[in-house]
Amino acid sequence: MTKKILFLLVFIISSLIINAQNTVIKAGHFFDARNGKMLDNQMIIVQDGIIKEVGTNLEFNKSDSIIDLSNSWVLPGLMDCHVHITANFPYRNLQMEQMYSNESTSLRAIRGTVVAKQFLDNGFTTIKEIGNDANYATADIIKAIKNGWIQGPNIIYAGKIIAPYGGQSRGVNPEHEHIWNFEYIDADTPDEIKKAIRKNIYNGATVIKLVTGVNGIYDAEDIRAAVDEAKKYNIKVTVHAHGGLAATNVITGGAAAIEHGFALNNEQLQSMKDKGIFLVGTDFSYDNWYAYGMDSETATALNNNLVDRLKRAYKIGTSMAFGTDIVVDLPELNRIESSLKVLETWKAAEIPASYILQTMTINAAELLGIDNERGILESSYFADIIAVKKNPLDDIESIKTVHFVMKEGVIIRNDKK
Repeated sequence: MTKKILFLLVFIISSLIINAQNTVIKAGHFFDARNGKMLDNQMIIVQDGIIKEVGTNLEFNKSDSIIDLSNSWVLPGLMDCHVHITANFPYRNLQMEQMYSNESTSLRAIRGTVVAKQFLDNGFTTIKEIGNDANYATADIIKAIKNGWIQGPNIIYAGKIIAPYGGQSRGVNPEHEHIWNFEYIDADTPDEIKKAIRKNIYNGATVIKLVTGVNGIYDAEDIRAAVDEAKKYNIKVTVHAHGGLAATNVITGGAAAIEHGFALNNEQLQSMKDKGIFLVGTDFSYDNWYAYGMDSETATALNNNLVDRLKRAYKIGTSMAFGTDIVVDLPELNRIESSLKVLETWKAAEIPASYILQTMTINAAELLGIDNERGILESSYFADIIAVKKNPLDDIESIKTVHFVMKEGVIIRNDKK
């Protein structure tokens, strides 16, 4: 190759880089997730999937693509820190053991692709898939998204759930022992827990989930062994626990989060605050509890309990990240519509809308370990950007009015209405 040709190639490539088309978003209202406030008349310049610049009256090229969201409320992509995209149970008929025997991993994966797309289309650009996905179905869904075969959110993935013998099964007869291993790994000692973590990581896990207090209670040493093992791979441990000794051991053991925490007392919530342990509350509405098979009286009592726990956690200042845990769709509602019923509980607890949005963005990103790349709209962060038609600070349920979704600079949805 002659020097002249080489020079021309360098010149052409340099010109293409300099003149590369950016995307300029004109945001009429812009959620500052760090401060929990709306800013007016902002601009976001996106280049190669990354936010290049944010501010007012920014300079841009005439060749840049303009997206006018002047009449919208622009937010970072939302995050749900507790989902089960491959699972779906009949209304008021929750039978996990039947699902193990009736639904293959491939069927679960197909369902997961549908639900993942629903999350993305409705503004959830990141989710934490927390397990119960058969034989690592979500690992292949993640591969399909990365290969561009399907569209879906960024997925933080737990793999199989690690638990004392029996997982979360109930009443399985000895002839069908270990049927629960379709979705769980039995681990009853620190060494077994470490081995299970290594197996999950081998199969694509980027977070580790333990269950305690169902068919056995992990000691604080068990939790600490899991945390130490996962830390070698720079991933976190989250634990299903409701309260009592099980939750105390999780807190003492230093897990990153407690999932559910329905029965946490004030002392435990304060200890979580002091240690920086997150609560992913999965705060079901009355309708969600009823869909899971509870009678009306029980559903009301359980919902009232969650309202109380949410109020106490917020007052104490326990770090919280948004999670839903919905595996039963409500009549005539899809998974996202069913999941967002939990907002009724947050509203009943009188949690400020700005804080709820933070639990769905910057707080969630911190818990998931991606706060240096997602969760806020600032320079050098991934361009995960959504827009809604109404101000969510006036009513958090306005996040249901999503009409624009961008994931890593790619437009997923842009309603022209």
